[in-house]
Amino acid sequence: MAKTNPGRFFEDYTIGQTIDHAVPRTVSGGERALYHALYPARHALYSSDQFAQSCGLAASPIDDLAAFHVVFGKTVPDVSLNAVANLGYAEGRWLLPVFPGDTLRSTSEVIGLKQNSNGKTGVVYVRTRGLNQRDEVVMEYCRWVMVRKNDLDAPAPETVLPDLKKALSVDDLVIPEGLDFSNYDFTLAGEPHRWGDYEIGEQIDHVDGVTIEEAEHMIATRLWQNTAKVHFDLSFRPEGRLIYGGHVISMARALSFNGLANAQMIVGLNGGAHANPCFAGDTVKAWTEVLDKAETSAPGVGAIRLRLVASKGGAPFAYKGEDGRYDPSVLLDLDYWALMPM
Repeated sequence: MAKTNPGRFFEDYTIGQTIDHAVPRTVSGGERALYHALYPARHALYSSDQFAQSCGLAASPIDDLAAFHVVFGKTVPDVSLNAVANLGYAEGRWLLPVFPGDTLRSTSEVIGLKQNSNGKTGVVYVRTRGLNQRDEVVMEYCRWVMVRKNDLDAPAPETVLPDLKKALSVDDLVIPEGLDFSNYDFTLAGEPHRWGDYEIGEQIDHVDGVTIEEAEHMIATRLWQNTAKVHFDLSFRPEGRLIYGGHVISMARALSFNGLANAQMIVGLNGGAHANPCFAGDTVKAWTEVLDKAETSAPGVGAIRLRLVASKGGAPFAYKGEDGRYDPSVLLDLDYWALMPM
């Protein structure tokens, strides 16, 4: 009997299938320190217990994207070990802050399948939930990934495409209990710009750039226990180890501090696409477009919807051509909701 696990292939998935992922992970201040070492992350709410407490939280949470990476990493051996590429995200919601000492685990449900016309790959849609040690759902999101077939003669499944929201409404967002930006310290946060200073349609060039290093990417991907072969094994992808898309997301989010230092908490993920592959040596820069704004019921807290675009060497605000295709320089197109002091 074989003891090793080759991972699931496209023909191994069925609609409604539930997968409970190994291995639970207790997060600590070590995750925060490594996250801040890998990315120039400086948002005050995730850097200081005192600042977080002044905003009504018990302590400084683990960065929203660090928690996302932990939950995501659990799913890789079961969902994307044999992936060609991770294609997109939708309906992502952060439901509870994650604090040092919390133990996270993940579970996924297959909600869509579509074999590609080449008969060699197919797209698998899953809805993943991350739970803590109290079995509370701390976040959920949908993603779709292109996966290889192992048996090319396996019959194509019936195509099922999930009906996913194009964007979350402000009513879909969950504001952390107790969050209060009434006495927000803009000096300590690093910028004076508040919710009312941003206009829908405004574009912000975040100016700074970071060249992706092979070693940093490898450390990050191992940190999140992401075992996808395309990130590690050159014999699996001879043209180069593909940089984990979450590494690009975190890098772009950290770069967005310059201009969006007060977009503190990520609470919703409307959509996301890894538009072009990223490899070591690419220099990542970022820009943001303000898509929407809404008031919330929390004191002093506004919600702002942002499109975060990461690019490799493209001109600021390069996006899509007249044919609707992404500019070749675009690496990431991420549409998310954040919370900001009013």
